[in-house]
Amino acid sequence: MVKTRARGGFLLMIAMVMMFLAACGNGNNSISANNGDVEPVNSAKAAVNEPVEIEFWYALGGKLGENVEALIKEFNAAQDGVIVKGVVQGNYEETQQKLQAAIASKNVPEAVLTQNNDWARKGYFAALDDYIAADPAFNKDDFIPAFLQQGVVDGKQFFLPMYGTTQVLYYRKDMLEKAGLTEDVFNTWETLADASAKMAVKKGDTTEVFGWMPMWGRENMMDAALSRGGRILSEDGKTVMIDSTEWIETWEQFRKWIHEDKIMGIQSGGQGWEYWYKTINDVMQGRAAGYTGSSGDQGDLDFNVVAAHTQPGWANHAPAPITEALMAGIPALASDEQKQAAYEWLTFFSNTKNTAKWSINTGYIAVRSSALEDPDYKAFSEQNPQIKVPLIQAQSASSAFIDPTGGKIDDALKIAADKVQIENVPAADALKEAQQKAQEELDKVTGAK
Repeated sequence: MVKTRARGGFLLMIAMVMMFLAACGNGNNSISANNGDVEPVNSAKAAVNEPVEIEFWYALGGKLGENVEALIKEFNAAQDGVIVKGVVQGNYEETQQKLQAAIASKNVPEAVLTQNNDWARKGYFAALDDYIAADPAFNKDDFIPAFLQQGVVDGKQFFLPMYGTTQVLYYRKDMLEKAGLTEDVFNTWETLADASAKMAVKKGDTTEVFGWMPMWGRENMMDAALSRGGRILSEDGKTVMIDSTEWIETWEQFRKWIHEDKIMGIQSGGQGWEYWYKTINDVMQGRAAGYTGSSGDQGDLDFNVVAAHTQPGWANHAPAPITEALMAGIPALASDEQKQAAYEWLTFFSNTKNTAKWSINTGYIAVRSSALEDPDYKAFSEQNPQIKVPLIQAQSASSAFIDPTGGKIDDALKIAADKVQIENVPAADALKEAQQKAQEELDKVTGAK
């Protein structure tokens, strides 16, 4: 919430002096959206009033959360007009649920890291075009085009990209070497499965060490289906195609690897990101030879033990996993003063220096092209080649899927993935059911009968 309380006579006199100094161009109270330098904006107001306090909701734990808090502290220390308070959420779905409740009660946070861009169409978020137009330091051309475009809804910029992400492979170097294998086994899913069978350790019918661990959820198997030539929607956007041969064969293969061959394992359930960190822990503790996870996992991994590799394609298809940006927006119910403060915070988060530093510390993809020329980034990438893997993968990746139904197609895929990965339901049954539900929802949007 914003706290604005006028101070007494002495402070008012100081404010008048600061107004004079600001007019002379000597203030330094706000953050530039371009490079993080301190510039004079509204310094007199900051002297008269308390700082504008805003909440930033984000669903990041572990070292990712620590990096967010470090950026918040840096921002708060660099200027005196805005105070950001970070509020950690369990995961993105929890963020969405709590935000919906906050909107209903008209007591919203002022900035939110979100995956649901469709909420802009419901009027829940504020368009940022006017703030961008009034910001001479905002360099649109410096943003990765696909990332910035992802935040556009109905022709308006509602969200700004904070960082990019894609899912890559992480494998234990010692287990690969022990099995007499090289990283060439990660070139296709077929060869990765063969390698998983060699690296898995079984005792009777029980697998003690898995050769590989896909991450729980639809994302890994969606990537694999797209890499086999599958599509989510037809070119005209009117037909859901998740029950095509490419999808069924891909998902059925994963079901077989997990439930019949038992060379791959899945950690599922738990609170928030619990399943994710259990998967990482299984690999780091030697209970699995590798896993498919986020580029952002790099801050939690020991690269003396593991190495990174791009996702594979299939024998006759090049890889095409999804690369997307994590976006942040400003709820429409925030006051004008809060919206301006939130905009300053979001552009600080994504400026050249900070997006480069975020990439270095987390492995996520920088959202600005200029970050690649940042001296610290260049030096780090020479010593830590794993940071280049997500960038290499992004060059041939599929674009992020924007669900035209407001999440109903995604929901159908989530249910289908659980049936295949957890319940051992044949992929054809799970995907055909998902396609029917998704098609019904898409027809409501397109007006088809």
